[in-house]
Amino acid sequence: MHAARWSDHDHYFGPFTFAFGDHYRTIAVCLRSSDDEDRDATFRISIGRFSFLSVVPKWLIKPERKRVQAHYWSAETIERMGRDWYWEITPREYGFSISEGHLSIAFGRMTLDSSTEQRWGCFLPWTQWRHVRHSLYGMNGEHFWTEPKGSKWDAYRAAKQECPRAVFAFEDFDGEKLTAATMIEEREWKFGEGWFKWLCLFRRRKISRSLNIEFSGETGPEKGSWKGGTTGTSIEMRPGELHEDAFRRYCDEQHRSKYRKYSVKFLSRVSEVTPV
Repeated sequence: MHAARWSDHDHYFGPFTFAFGDHYRTIAVCLRSSDDEDRDATFRISIGRFSFLSVVPKWLIKPERKRVQAHYWSAETIERMGRDWYWEITPREYGFSISEGHLSIAFGRMTLDSSTEQRWGCFLPWTQWRHVRHSLYGMNGEHFWTEPKGSKWDAYRAAKQECPRAVFAFEDFDGEKLTAATMIEEREWKFGEGWFKWLCLFRRRKISRSLNIEFSGETGPEKGSWKGGTTGTSIEMRPGELHEDAFRRYCDEQHRSKYRKYSVKFLSRVSEVTPV
């Protein structure tokens, strides 16, 4: 009995596999059957970045087999096969996994179709962050607007139109002169949802301040193509930064398009600072 492959970092010991992942972290216990490609049936335990797999006898857990009438087969194919039907084989899985606060429980067939797959899941409320505030800030970092509770998208759109912005001239990677209008946004999250909101008393809130950037035209190597260039983006702001410092840093950094890296050049700050 050989071992089952799990990742690019597998180590095999007879029918057992030990795998180490660089990024993906989970807690899982799963028993999975073979499939239509006759892969091995496996039992897996995952803890953090480590996974342990063992090949198990296929009779221990069998896939679902359903006889399907082959209406689309030609007469020649039916005569060659000696039948007008085929087996539809769907793997089964039993167990659970927890990843990034999401609990998933498998209790049967795995079809990759939510309407037929036998799987249930939910986010665990004691692992989640809830969004509590969205604010806009002015030219010197002064508070301009905070989204009222229960407000709709129209309220944000109206505030966004009125919020003062800085406008900068810059040169795209190909020498084209464009402008960028910037706006400061800030979002806040507290820990715990539902009955577990009280957990925020024991964890520091998360606050993210970002510079929203809207360009006067498409930027980047893909502009003018079917995919289109970048017309807007946002970057995390560092403590003490305002519009110009953050945008200069954006221009100094390298950016990545689908096919290559590129950079843009800061030119000047446009004298007018007007709402968009």
